[in-house]
Amino acid sequence: MIHLHDLLAATNGTVLGSAGATQFDGFAFDSRLVQGGELFVAVKSERGDGHDYIAEAVAKGARGLLLHQTPTASFPVTVVQVDDTQRALQRWGRYILRHYGTSVIGVTGSTGKTSTKEAIAQLLGEDETLFKNPGNWNGRYGLPLALGQLSASHRRAVLEMASDSLGEIADLAALAPPRLAVVTTVQPAHLDTFGNLDGVAAEKSALVNALPPDGLALLNGDDPRVAAMAAQSQAPVWRYGLGDDLPIRASEISLSTAGMAFTLHLAPPVVAERHSVRCTTPLLGRHLLYPILAAVGVALHAAIHLDEIVERIAALRRLAGRLTLLDAVNGAMLLDDSYNASPAAVLAALETLAELPCRRRVAVLGEMAELGQASDAAHAEVGRRAAQSVDQLVTKGAGAQRIAQAALAAGMATTAVTTAHTAEDAARAVLREIGEGDLVLLKGGMVARLEQVALLLLADPERDGDKLVRQNAAWQQIGSRPVERPTWIEVDLAAIAQNARTLKAIVGPDVALMAVVKADGYGHGALRVAQTALLNGATWLGVATVSEAQPLRHAGIEAPILVLGYTPAWQARDAVRLGLRVTLFSLDVAQSLSAAARALGRQVAVHIKVDTGMHRLGLPADEVLDFVEAVAALDGLRVEGLFTHFSVADSAEGWYTTFTQRQLDAFGAVLAALDERGMRPPIVHAANSAGTLAWPAAHFDMVRPGIALYGLAPSADVALPDGLRPALSWKTQIAQVKRLPPDSYISYGATYRTATEEQIAVIPVGYADGFRRAPQNWGEVLVRGQRAPLVGRVCMDQAMIRVDHIPGVRQGDEVVLIGQQGAARLSAEEVAARLGTISYEVVSEILARVARV
Repeated sequence: MIHLHDLLAATNGTVLGSAGATQFDGFAFDSRLVQGGELFVAVKSERGDGHDYIAEAVAKGARGLLLHQTPTASFPVTVVQVDDTQRALQRWGRYILRHYGTSVIGVTGSTGKTSTKEAIAQLLGEDETLFKNPGNWNGRYGLPLALGQLSASHRRAVLEMASDSLGEIADLAALAPPRLAVVTTVQPAHLDTFGNLDGVAAEKSALVNALPPDGLALLNGDDPRVAAMAAQSQAPVWRYGLGDDLPIRASEISLSTAGMAFTLHLAPPVVAERHSVRCTTPLLGRHLLYPILAAVGVALHAAIHLDEIVERIAALRRLAGRLTLLDAVNGAMLLDDSYNASPAAVLAALETLAELPCRRRVAVLGEMAELGQASDAAHAEVGRRAAQSVDQLVTKGAGAQRIAQAALAAGMATTAVTTAHTAEDAARAVLREIGEGDLVLLKGGMVARLEQVALLLLADPERDGDKLVRQNAAWQQIGSRPVERPTWIEVDLAAIAQNARTLKAIVGPDVALMAVVKADGYGHGALRVAQTALLNGATWLGVATVSEAQPLRHAGIEAPILVLGYTPAWQARDAVRLGLRVTLFSLDVAQSLSAAARALGRQVAVHIKVDTGMHRLGLPADEVLDFVEAVAALDGLRVEGLFTHFSVADSAEGWYTTFTQRQLDAFGAVLAALDERGMRPPIVHAANSAGTLAWPAAHFDMVRPGIALYGLAPSADVALPDGLRPALSWKTQIAQVKRLPPDSYISYGATYRTATEEQIAVIPVGYADGFRRAPQNWGEVLVRGQRAPLVGRVCMDQAMIRVDHIPGVRQGDEVVLIGQQGAARLSAEEVAARLGTISYEVVSEILARVARV
């Protein structure tokens, strides 16, 4: 509860207008989560400004506003203005803890903070005198927000304290000076900030340094860097863990699906005489004994009787997303550990999975974030451990591919490893495998969002959905991860998956689907597109060159890959080594390929390309029979396929339709001649995207859709059927807004002059990104759901737009170059029409320096 007089005393704030409400139920910082009765705090951060959401917060029932900008409109609520809302929150936190005289138990560490906080609160009794910060409201900003729920009745506060920036724990300890300090672990987390484990330890030790002489430090004695903090403490120290010499320790540990049993040992100085007692707990995982042991120390310090402590250990609640057992489909069980992940926590979860009784073990693993230079080694170690302990491995997301690669390198069968990029694909991969008695672990960092996979695997989502983490409205709206540069592409892999399934449904079960992923998957990212398409109906991949196939093979893809373009003789050995299908139309290349196959002791499948009228690569129809016969006679080569390519199948006008039919007839004549000689290859294919959608007679044994796979129409004449949707959005941000007087010249060449006073915004995207400069440029982009025209010449890295007609444009606003914004849409096809080209070129020209997320 927040009282207005306390808020003003703490922050030196000013009430604007008359004060309506004088007390508030707590702070709210996200307008989407306002319940009614709170004080909405408008904070300006690197990624947004809460002042933009004031009206939404008031509409949802906020009783007051805490602002540092003067509002542009009046609101029928109490409005308090301060110099800076974040600093005001910190001043509020310090003030209210002193004002109420609440004693603080601080908990920090790399892992296990929330589990330890919750265990402490439960062992202390969780009565009306105890406060704990909810969820992960545990940083410079979150902790004072949490203290908005503190009341005068709270005599003790168990406060989780986290840090992702230097000096944050020291700041939190100054805000909430601890009487007791608990440090859980020092692990590789936030290494991008702290550099190494010693840097992490130095940050966490600030909590111990803040203790008064009559306080108490509870340190994990099994973690050498945590144990070493004892030397910095002016307060007494109690150590806990599994080591034999620790005064609070556990031994004789056993696990079952019901929980854990262990023996608790206590020794001086924690108790006067050594004592042991057998305990049980519903919690799962040996690493969760550490939170229990820390909580035992806090409870004993609070003079709670040991018998009561043992009873409370037996009643500890499992926390959502932290090794919680849930019923899954097909009679399996989920071991949901999806809240977050560090390397040590993932290894501990795999150890728990290995110890629990079950029929088969499946692990769904996501990436671990903020590991800095240790990331590759950490993910590889997880992969190796998974190969030793699970029957089936599914990884989700590009960052987790290193886990899959390491598992394969450690000897795990390729059939036992699946790489997925969407929750739906990960769930489908699991559903193909699990049955009665199987156990499925879900473990990954927050960025992996594995709770979305868990939701798809629950036997009863309505009953158990609320037992998963991150199920509120705000989390459902959180999209792509931050990128290193404020210009990025968002690739909707769920759209790729749906498009592949739709195309497969169009051609039916007897026709194979080749996903064409040349040109880096038409600019969408070839590897992720390939992996997604192969999970959703595609069985083949098509690339333009041997070099395009190489990263697909190195990522563990074993599906057939056809090199559709020219493979020179000097690349024959690489093609054979990678196990590629090669397009042939030259006997010289065929002979080189045969020599490479003999040298490497392998056989190579080849596809003969027939030129039926496009007059690009391919053999004339009258040369095909002799060529097929000659190739079939070469050692190491197997003629597997025959194909052609249509040049105008995307046009519905009469002559073009006739031309496509002529190509099809010419191809049919070649096939008939091969049939007559008994030489027809087993795989015949002709249909590109237009052929797939508009020419069913061209489906043959396989189709090769490219542009349609990405949800883009081959042309205006070939409409996309229901079920196909664009997968790519291209976005940037406003870098600067400036108002220019009349007669101001903009950009190189001074080609644009302001006729009147104009408001111009600069966007950090240019022709070095594929944002065309000439002869025509994009013309318009979307800002705040409205079209904004480009002005002046596009530069290498920047462009300028006019935004006079769009209210409130500011630095950091999202700008859409391709995609949807509100009700407005700027499609790749529209951009292509303005540039005088085709959508294929627009998306394929977006350069590699633009991050794909």
